[in-house]
Amino acid sequence: MHIRYEVADKIATITLNRPEVANAQNSALLDELDEAWTTAAQDEDVVVILLRAEGKHFSAGHDLSDRWPAPKEITLEWIYQAEARRYLEYTLRWRNVPKPSIAAVQGRCIAGGLMLCWPCDLIVAADNAKFSDPVAMMGIGGVEYHGHTWELGARKAKEILFTGRPVTAEEAEKTGMVNQVVPLERLDAETTELARKIAAMPPFGLRQAKRAVNQTLDVQGFYAAIQSVFDIHETGHGNALSVTGYPILAKLDEMKAKME
Repeated sequence: MHIRYEVADKIATITLNRPEVANAQNSALLDELDEAWTTAAQDEDVVVILLRAEGKHFSAGHDLSDRWPAPKEITLEWIYQAEARRYLEYTLRWRNVPKPSIAAVQGRCIAGGLMLCWPCDLIVAADNAKFSDPVAMMGIGGVEYHGHTWELGARKAKEILFTGRPVTAEEAEKTGMVNQVVPLERLDAETTELARKIAAMPPFGLRQAKRAVNQTLDVQGFYAAIQSVFDIHETGHGNALSVTGYPILAKLDEMKAKME
């Protein structure tokens, strides 16, 4: 099992549990994670969902060694269908679960790791947290769930995509991407305390408040942007298949291996 799931005090805690690979996301982890979100959404005893990660890092992004049950010849059509399901559909479903959700992030949160914390309503970051999306080096303009512009603002989003540099927890708090920055040793305690405060609120009021904010964002174009930029993302895969053949994957693996 790549996910741990626990319920206590009206809080469902979902824990990424692949610390030996910095919680890199293989297909099994994503499927288990989606099952956990669905379970929490349907459990009437759960008021708040808390997403956390075991080990030094929240997530190193997609597990590039996990090739899924793929055909012998990879086509853009196959990539599109597979990613639409596990990346786009999953993340939008988590974002719209009618219960407040909180992500607790420590260490590195790289590329696909952003797709796990951004759908959450609140993010509490440890003071050592760093957020990055370096996949432009693959000829792809960002991960499949394009929250960049909404989370960071247009110019900061371009900066981190163009350069691949990490955003610190303090910088992320200034942009509004992160709600709180806390000492690493206090991350679990502070996040749990926040979840308990929210869980004491009337569930229907929480649901309506979340719906109001999410629908406001959707009216502003969030949902349409996520859908359309996913197609832009897939053209990067098409270019890689036809021209480059993903030679940069080894460099990304090397970068992840050097994470402290």
